[in-house]
Amino acid sequence: MVYKQLFINNEYVDATSNETLTITSPHDESLVLDGVQVASAADVDTAVAAARAAFKGEWSKWTAQQRSDAMNRLADLIDKHAPELGRWESKSMGQPTAIAQWLYKLVSQTFRYYAGWTNKLPGEQWPEEDGFYKIVQYDPVGVCAGIGAWNGTGLFFGYKVAAALAAGCTFIHKGSEKSPIGVLQLGELIKEAGFPPGVVNIITGDGKVGAALASHMDINKISFTGSVFAGKKVQELAAKSNLKRVTLELGGKSPSLIFSDANMENALVHHSQFFLINSGQACTAASRTFVHEDIADEFVKQLKVRFEQFSHATGAPEEATTFLGPLADGKQFERVMEFLEIGKGEAELVTGGTRKGESGFYIEPTIFLNPKDDASIYREEIFGPVITIRTFKTDEEAIELANDTSFGLSSCIFTASIPRALRIAKQLDAGNVNINAAQQVSVDVPFGGAKQSGIGREGGRLGLMNYLEPKTIRLK
Repeated sequence: MVYKQLFINNEYVDATSNETLTITSPHDESLVLDGVQVASAADVDTAVAAARAAFKGEWSKWTAQQRSDAMNRLADLIDKHAPELGRWESKSMGQPTAIAQWLYKLVSQTFRYYAGWTNKLPGEQWPEEDGFYKIVQYDPVGVCAGIGAWNGTGLFFGYKVAAALAAGCTFIHKGSEKSPIGVLQLGELIKEAGFPPGVVNIITGDGKVGAALASHMDINKISFTGSVFAGKKVQELAAKSNLKRVTLELGGKSPSLIFSDANMENALVHHSQFFLINSGQACTAASRTFVHEDIADEFVKQLKVRFEQFSHATGAPEEATTFLGPLADGKQFERVMEFLEIGKGEAELVTGGTRKGESGFYIEPTIFLNPKDDASIYREEIFGPVITIRTFKTDEEAIELANDTSFGLSSCIFTASIPRALRIAKQLDAGNVNINAAQQVSVDVPFGGAKQSGIGREGGRLGLMNYLEPKTIRLK
């Protein structure tokens, strides 16, 4: 059975909007599923009311151990159903099956990680001074909402919901309208894991539903993953409503600096295989690569070979041999194709730059060399298998080039000199710096960006603290 309804108060219920989504395959535009129900503003109210009742009711009486046990049970169930959950991502947005199933394994890891935090929030106490004792306790912030992006549907659910539950909050989650099916199926597992009604609610819809969450007067916090434009709108609506707490994980145009002493083979692996994962549809992809002029010609030559080799691993997402699937849908395909056409007038095309095949939303892995400083392919987030390469002479020039962007999510440094790497890492305007490796997912450390790449962090202890409100108590 495939669930198409909203999951509210531990039940699948019909939406009141009479609006539905039809999901088609980006591989061949065949029907994946129709009749996926879209929430109305009234449905959002119902979900929030259920979450509020749960927060004040049975869930508030659960011990830390009870929360941990339920979270671990959910993790076990996600592992059990990871193959079928992953297949929905493959069918809906073209994610290769192996990657989709791996991401759902990360979801279960995230729940297990945060299940270990429930009993590790003891608070603080200061010695008596002037007859007063001061105590700080950390309370759950309340009813929370999450809006996830389509390029890692399950993972964003895990990062947001697991941290909130560990803190004792309740949650309403909206997946992307491009890939809503897999996350909707999690409702059945949430109920089976034993969570009380209303603790986790899952709804579907586009930006209108997201706006209803961001502007809702009875939601205490919202976490959003998506574009800068939409993130700014979420923050604006949150401020204009009840000044709810906001965490934003937005876009990136991440730099990678490759120095002349770098291990060439390692740098090539991380700028081909790791860059092209998910067909380049990753906010952390190092799409602005800067190579020292002494090794640039050889690096570009060998990277071109690898991009063309990976082009042969393009295919249907559900085939085991597929490494590169299609872009998520027609809209994303048209956006990337437009960038490619513009880019041919802004830089030297090394390889790619065209559609792959005659059907489906496939694009050849693409390398542009020496883009102009104001080139759109160099400045804007493309979100596809497209990398730009420029050269540099000195460390100072490399740092200046890396920081010359409005984004600040991820960055990479490739060098044999650890002192140089650490010195440069300190000077990069980014929330994440990776030395001799591409960005990877690690739930035990904070993830987020500087500048217009976001506000706040998800993952690690900081991700948990974003769902807690400190309360100072003075006792005489």
